[in-house]
Order: sequence, then C-alpha cells, then structure tokens
Amino acid sequence: MSTLAEIHENVPGSAVRLVPELSRTDPVGDPFLRTRFALPARAHTFLRRQRLVDHLDQALRTPLTLLNGPAGAGKTLLAADWASGLDLPVAWLTFDVGDCRPGVFWAYVLQALRACGAPASEAVGEPADAAGVDHRLLSALAGELNDRERPVVLVLDEYDRVTDATVAEQLEFVLHHSGPGLHLVLVTRTEPLLPLHRYRAAGDLTEIRSAELAFTPEEATTLLELHGLSLPVQAARNLVDRTRGWAAGLSLSALAARESSDPELYLKEFEADRSTVADFLLAEVLKGQTPETQDLLLRVSVLERFCPDLANELTDRVDAEAILTGLHRENAFVERLGHSWYQLHPLFGEILRAHLRVRLPGLEPELHRRAARWLHRHGFLQETLAHSAAAGDWDLTAGALVDDLAIGLLFTGPSSENLARLFSHMGPEARSPATHLVRAAHDLARHDLDHGLASLRHAEEQLAHEGNGAHEAAARLSCALLDALAARLTGCPPEVEKAAESAAELRQEVPVHLLDKHPELTALLMTHVGSTLLWAGRYEDARAVLTSVAGAPGGTSTALPREEAMGHLALLDYMNGWPGRAERKALAAVSEADRAGAPRPSGSGIGRLVLAAVAVDRNELGRAQTLIDEAAELSSGTPDPVLAAGRALAAARLLMARGKVRDAVEAADPAVPAAVDSPWARSHEALVTSAAHLAEGRPKEAAEVLRSVSGDQPVCAVEAAAIQLAARRPGAAFDLLDSVHAEGRAGPAVTVRAALVRAGAAAAAGDGATARKLVAQALLDARRERLRRPFLDAGAWIRPLIATAPLHELAAGWLTPAAAAQGERTRPQAPPAPLVAVELSAREHDVLDRVARMMSTEEIAADLCLSVNTVKTHLKSVYRKLAVNRRGEAVRRARDLRML
Repeated sequence: MSTLAEIHENVPGSAVRLVPELSRTDPVGDPFLRTRFALPARAHTFLRRQRLVDHLDQALRTPLTLLNGPAGAGKTLLAADWASGLDLPVAWLTFDVGDCRPGVFWAYVLQALRACGAPASEAVGEPADAAGVDHRLLSALAGELNDRERPVVLVLDEYDRVTDATVAEQLEFVLHHSGPGLHLVLVTRTEPLLPLHRYRAAGDLTEIRSAELAFTPEEATTLLELHGLSLPVQAARNLVDRTRGWAAGLSLSALAARESSDPELYLKEFEADRSTVADFLLAEVLKGQTPETQDLLLRVSVLERFCPDLANELTDRVDAEAILTGLHRENAFVERLGHSWYQLHPLFGEILRAHLRVRLPGLEPELHRRAARWLHRHGFLQETLAHSAAAGDWDLTAGALVDDLAIGLLFTGPSSENLARLFSHMGPEARSPATHLVRAAHDLARHDLDHGLASLRHAEEQLAHEGNGAHEAAARLSCALLDALAARLTGCPPEVEKAAESAAELRQEVPVHLLDKHPELTALLMTHVGSTLLWAGRYEDARAVLTSVAGAPGGTSTALPREEAMGHLALLDYMNGWPGRAERKALAAVSEADRAGAPRPSGSGIGRLVLAAVAVDRNELGRAQTLIDEAAELSSGTPDPVLAAGRALAAARLLMARGKVRDAVEAADPAVPAAVDSPWARSHEALVTSAAHLAEGRPKEAAEVLRSVSGDQPVCAVEAAAIQLAARRPGAAFDLLDSVHAEGRAGPAVTVRAALVRAGAAAAAGDGATARKLVAQALLDARRERLRRPFLDAGAWIRPLIATAPLHELAAGWLTPAAAAQGERTRPQAPPAPLVAVELSAREHDVLDRVARMMSTEEIAADLCLSVNTVKTHLKSVYRKLAVNRRGEAVRRARDLRML
C-alpha cells in the first residue's frame, strides 16, 4: 500500500516550498505564516501541461485571470508551475478561513508583495484594525502599483474562502486603479464576488475552468507513466471517461493501481466507493455540506440527471433549486446540463450511491419509484422505464410504455434491444394488461406465436373488463398492432384487416400528440397489413398500403418498417417483370437499414432476396448466392410467409440456373404454414416442379402442374408458357400469354420472355423471319436490364439466330462477347450499367477509388488521413450499398454501375 505521505505528496496542492522568514505581525498580533506565501512544490509525478501554461501566458494580456474548478482539479499546482517560470515578481498568497476580514486580508496581501521583492512603500502604511482598512491605504497601494515599470503578478489561492463583499469591492478598486502594474490571478472553487460580467464585456478577463482543466486521454497516459504505469491509450481513455479528466481522481487511482497485480484491470473495474477517491470526495465535498444538502445529494445520486422539481420529489422539500445552484457555483461536482438540469460527476455519483445504501438502507427502490412517477408525468419515457425497472415495479414500467403508445419500440428503433434486455428481468408475477402486452410483443418479436398469442389474449380479456379511458385506448391500439403482426405471421388477411379496422377506430380515442410522437406504431401496423395482402395476392391493395409506409416520416424509429415496405414493393415490381425497378427499391431498402444504424431485427432481408432473384435473371450466380446467404443470416428461423416464400423463390431459381433440378424442387417449398394459400408462392413452386418434370423427360406431368398458374402473375405466366412450348404444347403456351393481365404493368422480364416464346414457336413452324424479328425485339428490351437467363434458358433453337449478323450486334458486349476490331484480340467487355441509383458519400467514393487501385486498408487510411477503423467502416457501408461482400466484387459492381 502507498504510504500516507506518498498520497499526500501526489494530491494537487498538498506540498509547499517555504520562503525565507519575514518579520512583522498581522493586525490581530499573530505572526505571518511563511507557508502562506510559498509557491506549492510539485511532486515528481506532477505533469506540466503546456497547453494550460501557454493559456496562462496569454492571460497576462488581461488584468484578471480566473482559475475556477472543483477540489482536486489541479488549479493550484498549475498556477504554481506557471508562476515559477515567470520573469516577473509573483506575490503568492494562500488564504485561510480567517482571512475574510478586510484588515487581515490586506495585511497578508502587503506581506505577499514584500515576500516577492515588490514591497509597498512606507507611505502605503499597514492596516491597524482587523475589521477594516483605511481607503487611503488602498488608494496609495493602487497608485504605487500603477507607477511600477514591471507589473506584479498577484496570485490569490483558495480565494473561495474569502466571502466578505467588502473585501471584494476593495480588491476590485485596487485592481481597477493599478492599471498595467498589477495582474491578478484568482484560484478558486466558486464564483468570486467580483463583477465578472463587466470584465468579460471589456475583454479584461481570462477564464480557465473545469472543462479546460480536465486531463485529455493523451495527458492521462503520460501522467500514468509518471506513476510507473504503462497502459494502452484506450485504457487511459476509459479512465478519463469515468473520472471526466479530474486530476485528483486520476492521481489517486494511479497510486492505488500501482499496488495492484493487474493495474489495467484495476483501473477498468475499481470500486470508487472503496478507494482513496471516495475518502477525498467525502472529506472535501460531502462532509462540508449542510445536512439538508447532504440528504439531497444522496437521494439524487440514483438519477442520471435531475432538475430542482425532480430533486424536490425525492426529498419531500422545496429548496432544491437554491441548493443545486449553490453546489454548481461551488464546483461541488454538480454539473449543469442547461435548462435547469444537472448531473453528478460520475465518480461522485458512484460514491454517493454506495453511501446512500449505508446511511439510508432500503430507500433506493422507493427513490427510483418516485423518480419514475415524476418522469412519467412529465413525459420522459426512457428514464421512466429505467427507474421503474430499477424499483422492480413492472406494472409501472410496462404501463408507462403502453400508455405512451410506445410498444412499437420493442420492434424497431435504436432502443429496441435495450428495451428487450430491460423487460427480460420482468417476472411472471406481473399480471397487468400492460405486462401481458409487453410479454406478447417480446414473444411475437421472436416469432414465438404460441406464447405471444396466449399473452395477447390475457391482455385483451383484462382490457374487456376495464373502462374506455385514454390509457385503455392506447392499450387496445397496442393490441391491434400485435394482432396485425400475428395475422401476418400466420398469413391470415381477414384477421389483419380486422386489426386495421380496430386501429382506425382507436386512433380517434388516443391523444394526437402520442400518435405524432410514435409514428413507428402506425408504420409497423401498416407494414403487417401490406405484407399479408401481398401474400394473399391482393397486389394493388398491398402496393397502396406499402407505398404509404415507405413514405412515412424519417427517423430511426420507422427505419425497419420503411425498409420492409420498400423490400416488399421491390418484390411486387419483380413479380411484374421490372427487375431494374425492383433492384432500385431493394437497394433503397438495404440503404435504409444501413442509415438507421440500429441492430437489425429478425424479419429484415427481403430486399437482399429480391436482389438475388434479379442477379439470377442476369446470370450473376455468384452474387446471387452471396445475397441469399446474407439474407439467411439476417432472418434465420423467421416464419414470416412472404419472407419464407421470397427465400424459396430466390434459392430455387438459383439452383435451376445451376442445373440442380431436384434441389430446386426441394428449395421451392416455403415450408411455412399459413391460413390462406398464396397464389404467387404456389405459382412459383409449380414452375420449378414443372421444369423439373420437363428436364427429367415427363412433359405431360410438366404441363399438368402448370394448371395453377394464371395471368394474374405475369412473370409466372410467361415462364409457364415457355415450359408449355418446350413440352410441345404451343396452344397452351399462347393461351397463357394471352391471359396475362398486365395492362401498363408488365416489365421487360415479361415482354422478353413472351417474345422468346412466340419466337420459338415461329422457329419451330419454319417462320425464320418472324423468329428473328421477335428475338431482335427481345434483345432490345433485355439489353438495358441485362436479362441473360431468358436467352440461356430458351433452348438450342436460339443460338443460330443470335449468331446472325444483325442479332449478334444487338447481343454483343452483354450477352455474347463483343466483336474484336481488326488486329485486336477478342476480350470480354463489361456489360453496360443498369439504371440503378446507388448513392455513395464523397468519402465512400474516395475509399472505393483507392480500392480499385489495389491499395491496402492501411495505405488508404494514410492517403486519406483517416484511421484504419474509419476506412473499414466506409468499406462496410460500400459493400452494403452495392450488395457485395468482397473488395473485388465491389470494384466490379461499381464499374458495372459506371461509378468508377
């Protein structure tokens, strides 16, 4: 253990260097104490901080300098270190509690001037009375100081002990009339009584306060090294965060850590209430306060922040405003946040909480409960939840969440995981409607339908026996949201529409400000509705609902529903044969999730599945596999019917493109039970099964399976027509093409396949001219979208046609290799970029450009003056936006999009 003398040596302001003995006595008749005029000595562990010394040097341009900070902030040693290097006479005076009488004060000031070799003349005289001083003495002193050729620096240390307003007025008089002959430095914990506002307005004041006195992580690292501790900068940074750079806290922690077998672990985990830091703060700050102030500090220690009204709630008194104002003015480790809000210094708060448990055992839960109720009344939801949970009052916690209409935050937004962790501690004994709703939300968010629906029914039964007030309306609206989610997960459109109708009625009973405050509730509910309608094949209804969600107000709370809505809209575009539009919306969905920055809940990933399906149509099979794998990681085990069908669709199409027919048939089944069958999911499954029959030589069975495919799904219909034609049933193929109901809706994926089916039929009939004309039209439509699979799947008949001069020219460079100029080697060309908007920031463009130049991450960081971690962050963002996961793929993708 460190000796008491060693600790004393290292605490700021503890040791002094004595000055030669001086004669005379003060007006009371006591001899002057030499230690009061000595510059405090700096220990061997003292760290000179040049930035502060330079600031004090610059401060000589103003007549008054104020060094204001809490106990242990390093004010005294900083002033002493600076003063010791000055080429000017420095009169140093450390005050005591008895120096507030004017006569004693000025007697000590005059003695300090004598001690530094700048004495006042006999004409100034000496104070004869401890209680007062002759105004003539002050005028004479100011006059002599003003006449000096070299100014005197007068440092008044611990000036906060001077509380007499008369002394302050006299000091201001002398400072004002001394002109350039006096530079006054006040070292204090509190605001001096001087009219600082006038000095500020005139530019005559330099202030160095707590924020500037705080150690930086780099300074803390050097200080720890002086104590014999060599720690990583991050460990020092963590310590600075915990101590807020407080000098005494750093020094005392370093002394204790030096005695530990693992100093780095000690500094990371030390218990503040069992350390010398606690002794220092309790002695220097808490014990000097009145019993009322001590009681307030102990009670507010359970709060992260507090205002006078909240403090009064915890103390059952009405004097908090005056106490808090005084504590802040005294730099008593009570920090002002603005707008009448305060917080305790982190270490002081830790120590006070431990002290509270000793002095007022058992009170802490009640303080949390009182705080939660006050915070709930005043609309501070997150803090209400934290304090009511700390009190173990789960009815209050869940009730606050539901009353605030904030149950959607369990599903979306940056606080979703924190809320899930908070409510994971709620036991089964909490049985209010609100607690049942929270349990239901928790289970449904994890797709536990059985437990989620059981809790939801309990809540609805209890609410049925209660009144119809605003609180009950909020709870019932929360029920509607959860009912909609349950209907979505079970694929039941009647139930989701019933929930939507109930929500529309309940919105009229809920305060408007709550609806405005929580747009995520409506966005989530409508996403569930839109997804269920899409599953059921009600495409236009689904599009209208999902479009409204995609355009919902921005912000992190609605990021998940916006992402899912755009992903579903992308799927709708894909099913209508618009791969470019689908890709744009899917990329927007992925970017939306990236911008939100929140942990991605289960259920996201539909956008990547659409991108995978588009990649298959373009014969980019490696990229398609990557996207499917990423989507699987994001939504593992999710029983969402649309997502499951989307995953089955993308995986089956990829396997078919790779010739793995039997694997494709197995992958095509979504394997998710649903109350209502999905026409599009059934059609896609039928297509894969039919194609497998055809590939295995069973054309009759292939044609039979296609009976369930109708013209309501344009892409499915034209693909079914291609299979019918391959099965030598051209009549059935044309019937399917004629049945497509896509007025104004069918995109290139439909028109290209339809043209190829008709071209194949013309070729089989010997009408080569018609076949060439239709293939030419298909190539023109497909080129902008880079649709390669329809041509690769068309069959052997198409190859001779594309080899002919006019068609070869249309296919060159994106479907077939470009023709080489005379004397040049034939080499493949990159396909033209699709019309897809991918937005990279300027810095992401810089990073991508250097990746394309084969620069390493470290080289990019050095070239752009960034940290390696920042470069990695930009790279991850680029990968997400381009839907790739490797450098080479990012560069190729960017070149396809003509971004490089």
